[in-house]
Amino acid sequence: MATTTKKVLVTGADGFIGSHLTERLVRAGYDVRAFVYYNSFGSWGWLDHSDAEIRDNLDVFAGDIRDPHGVRTAMDGCDRVLHLASLIAIPYSYHSPDTYIDTNIKGTLNVVQAARDLDISRVVCTSTSEVYGTALFAPITEEHPLQPQSPYSASKIGADAIALSFQKSFGTPISILRPFNTYGPRQSCRAVIPTIIGQIASGQRTISLGAISPTRDFSFVEDTAEGFIQALNCDELVGNTVNIGSNFEISIGDLASLIAEVMGVEITIQTEEARLRPENSEVNRLLANTDKAQAIMDWNPNFGGLSGLKKGLEKTAQWFQCPDNLKLYKTNQYNI
Repeated sequence: MATTTKKVLVTGADGFIGSHLTERLVRAGYDVRAFVYYNSFGSWGWLDHSDAEIRDNLDVFAGDIRDPHGVRTAMDGCDRVLHLASLIAIPYSYHSPDTYIDTNIKGTLNVVQAARDLDISRVVCTSTSEVYGTALFAPITEEHPLQPQSPYSASKIGADAIALSFQKSFGTPISILRPFNTYGPRQSCRAVIPTIIGQIASGQRTISLGAISPTRDFSFVEDTAEGFIQALNCDELVGNTVNIGSNFEISIGDLASLIAEVMGVEITIQTEEARLRPENSEVNRLLANTDKAQAIMDWNPNFGGLSGLKKGLEKTAQWFQCPDNLKLYKTNQYNI
């Protein structure tokens, strides 16, 4: 159970990782305010699909992370902030980079500025393994050079820098959590694992993908959510950045074969030109070093290694194969 009843704000609570984290916090006894993206439908995103016991115990604030007044209003009365709200699709960042600067950099500035003014006791900002670009050495430690190989990556490097600058300039208690490729139930089909599972679950056996040689370190969403909670309560992480990953890498081609094995089907893969990144923008290798997370947060993945990946894929595939879940996705088209 939580050791404090002080309120925790989760930005991006309506999204994939944010909804899992919000549910986990409520079940652990935290008092949670969920910052969701305002829309005219009154939708709370994935939180609409949460159990009634979760929804009934949430303080929901609808707003826009790009609006400093709304962000400050949402943070008022909170003690700690988990900042997950961002634009994350890499292909869309080629199309509309300006929105990534507004949402990811300006949105983070809004959070840390309000945290400074309101004397928030802890802010955990969400980074991404994409800031490292193609690994110059592996496993990748937090000291790896930052290489902006996409507008998305550049915006997250900027967001991290803004956040840490407030810690150094004003003593604002900022921590940076850097998850590697998180996957699991509810993830958008703009990501590779739901893309593969969704196509198979819809009856397709010729699977459309982009590049299949790059490797990734896939972290199951339950491990990522636990990493946020550990970071929230770790004093040693203030002013620091920490990786979260599974300590295992797999190529996209081998991943597709593993998913097909888990789902009991045989597939062939075809390359779809639209799914390929520009040559110099493709990140060819990501593999996390999580020694720092283990040392200062006592965090270890429960879904680590090949066996953990397979276990996580089984849970993810089971969720997507439920007709009520699968119908929420357009698996027959490429979603950037």
